Amino acid sequence: MKCILIKDGTGPADSLYLGEEKTPEPGKGEVLVKAFGLNRMDILQREGKYPLPPQASKTILGVEFSGVVDKLGEDSKLWKEGDEVYGLAYGGAYAEYIVNPETMLLPKPKQFDWVEAAGIPEVWMTATQALMVETPLKEGQNVLIHAGASGVGIAAIQIALHVLKAGKVFTTCGSDEKVEFLKGLGHSDRLHVFNYKTQDFAEELKKHAPGVDLIIDFIGKQYWQQNISSLNLDGKMLYLAFMSGAAFPEGANLAPILGKRLTIKGSTLRSRKSEYQHDLLEVFKDKVLPKILSKELQVKIYKTYPWTDVIQAHKDMEGNKNSGKVSASSKHVLLCEADAADKADPPQIVLEVTE
Repeated sequence: MKCILIKDGTGPADSLYLGEEKTPEPGKGEVLVKAFGLNRMDILQREGKYPLPPQASKTILGVEFSGVVDKLGEDSKLWKEGDEVYGLAYGGAYAEYIVNPETMLLPKPKQFDWVEAAGIPEVWMTATQALMVETPLKEGQNVLIHAGASGVGIAAIQIALHVLKAGKVFTTCGSDEKVEFLKGLGHSDRLHVFNYKTQDFAEELKKHAPGVDLIIDFIGKQYWQQNISSLNLDGKMLYLAFMSGAAFPEGANLAPILGKRLTIKGSTLRSRKSEYQHDLLEVFKDKVLPKILSKELQVKIYKTYPWTDVIQAHKDMEGNKNSGKVSASSKHVLLCEADAADKADPPQIVLEVTE
């Protein structure tokens, strides 16, 4: 099968190339899907900086995809050949085919094109995990979501506003253009967007509320002091990444953690066991997906690339040029039957770009 590989195993974006590997065979409880997918963590993996779970492909990047079921493994009963699906994987999605546990697939709704379907699993399930599983946000509580213009940020803002009925939702981004983009997500009376490059978000936040009950952070060291000062009594902070560094800033004061009875937690999704991921998928399917299907929640796709332009897609992802997901399409028609190819667009790659 065709797939995107990395020269010498790790390296810069220019190390990516279109190559070939043996098409995988589905095992017990697995299915083989004709697919293609792409995500932000792929940059770290490409650079050799991301610890892989044991189930992940060691050579092929990618954790989310959409495609068509091509072959069933032993005891696979949930799907049949030709079903259109999308889902979350441990790795291996930058390819024409991927083997995945059947429990980690969802049926692709007819109203989704391949791009929208491939852009949902990692982003929306990470946001669901943060706000509804690991650090549940209660109705009426206030939340601060950093990297608001990233794929996860956009999903989390909408879940907080429309699903969980947060009191106030605060978010940060890096340009005035992104500020205006995020304001378009609705509920202007409850959503407050700050340009962290020109505004002190902690000071701005306190013009609208005494503090927040939850912070979802991808930044780390750079935001430590402002985050701690922004949290209410018994507040919680969930770390999903440390883009500015994982060390405490010089002079960091830990006393407010005790004084405010704060909870500080970290979480990942890719390294979780399949049982955890399946349970999370069920929460997403029951609580969030219906509002995506009704268009109350919006899947934002920034740009589409041919999958042969994966190098440029990675470079644009590293440059944080987008608001929302960046996608790239495969030029190969990956449907099972030749006559079906005329009835649908080819599956798409989706890149998540973090602010």
